[in-house]
Amino acid sequence: MDFQYVGGGCGMKDVAYFFGSCLTEQECEDWETELLEYYFSQLVFALESLNKNVDTAALKAEWLALFPLAWTDFYRFILGWMPTHQKANAYSRRLASKVLSELSII
Repeated sequence: MDFQYVGGGCGMKDVAYFFGSCLTEQECEDWETELLEYYFSQLVFALESLNKNVDTAALKAEWLALFPLAWTDFYRFILGWMPTHQKANAYSRRLASKVLSELSII
């Protein structure tokens, strides 16, 4: 699966697609928080190393909130490509349900 994109944008889509490509359903359940924390620790380190003037706390908060939406996009892709795929699982359905319920409030 190739989901590469060159350009600006939110990194959460790449993170979600990477997790979805590499991790089992149980690994997603077990490691989501720790892996996202590691991702952001490395992102903050890189931004600080490059002397980028970025409010990393605000960036992290905004992007973390987008992770379920990015995962739902991955789930949408899986359902369109192969609805019986193992990635069309309870973890994906839970995140997609959360996103859809939040969208219906708006």
